[in-house]
Amino acid sequence: MEDPKDKLTSRISTGELERRWTAIREMMGRQKLDYLIIRNDEGFLGGNVKWFTDLSARNNQHLTVIFPADEEMTLISHGPALPAEPGPPAWAARGVKTRLAAPYFASAHYTSTWDGEMAVDVLKEKPSATVGLVGKSYIPVSFFEYLKRHLSGVKFVDATEDVDQIKVIKSPEEIELIKGTAALQDKSMELVKKCIRPGLRDFEVAAEILYSTALQGADRHVILLSSGPPGTPVPILPPQFQNRMIKEGDQVSVLIEVNGPGGLWAELGRVFTIGPPPQELQDAFGVALEAQQVSLDLLKPGAAPADLLKANNVFLEQRGYFPERRLYAHGQGYDFVERPLIMKDEPMKIRAGMNLTIHPTATHKTVWAGVTDNYMVTETGAGPCLHNTPKEIITI
Repeated sequence: MEDPKDKLTSRISTGELERRWTAIREMMGRQKLDYLIIRNDEGFLGGNVKWFTDLSARNNQHLTVIFPADEEMTLISHGPALPAEPGPPAWAARGVKTRLAAPYFASAHYTSTWDGEMAVDVLKEKPSATVGLVGKSYIPVSFFEYLKRHLSGVKFVDATEDVDQIKVIKSPEEIELIKGTAALQDKSMELVKKCIRPGLRDFEVAAEILYSTALQGADRHVILLSSGPPGTPVPILPPQFQNRMIKEGDQVSVLIEVNGPGGLWAELGRVFTIGPPPQELQDAFGVALEAQQVSLDLLKPGAAPADLLKANNVFLEQRGYFPERRLYAHGQGYDFVERPLIMKDEPMKIRAGMNLTIHPTATHKTVWAGVTDNYMVTETGAGPCLHNTPKEIITI
């Protein structure tokens, strides 16, 4: 007889899930929380549900987790209404006591409270409960308003910061999975050397990368890529701007940002040229490498993200390049952008056990050069680069 677990492409260990649940329940005890509500509708920035359950929300169809302080979870999902069997299957829903489902869709407004109705039925068992919301920005107003109307004795608080502080520190099992993601990306970047050539359009190269990463177990893909002639900036671009045909002498900028088996993210970015790189691009790429090292030298436990950003921008401007106005470095986990964000407004300090991607650029009106790699923070600072792809302009 076939084991249904053979259908799974990846699976975090039950021991790792139990480690997370224990840490969360200890926090809930300190904060006097009876329940947490966690809700996501996609996998790119939907890592909270994945972290609690090893299940990923898909296709803008919400998964809601009710996590009690003293018993197993309730999982509310899109699917057939009772008495039909709700999904996901019971054998895949570890730590879940109750599975509830209904065929609700965000595109059909009259179904917007159906999941809220199921949540109320669970939460009303403790009429004076304190409920922590995890990721308020992911919770639709229709869901929250329904809860507020029908649970008048319940106190709602924001528990996002408390959960963030736990999940940004990676366990040994998570670190090994992140290293696997980085190795997957290295392998796909090797493929880029073979498939970039004049006459192909940018999206055709991006499609080869997507295929390569999918075959290795990635199931969420951000492939940013563009080409352009010398003397013009060639920043990475999303798919709708990937129709240009690559020509002899071009620069091709590539970012492979995908998750790996297990669902954890990393990202790898390099610059390619069709023929020898012009001196202006070589100079800019050298500055981008130095800028990455500036951040790495400061990436120590207790460091403030605002200080890293300031040091990066001072360095770039001293060398004649634009300061960063975008997010040039950030954490990664089950979200491809996870805290801490290396921005002036980020209150979370750097801590050992974080996985950060550092992707500075050196750019001005006629050139763009960037480099992207992941690093684990150790007790003494940034550990070795998780990627093995050489940090150089790759000539085709």
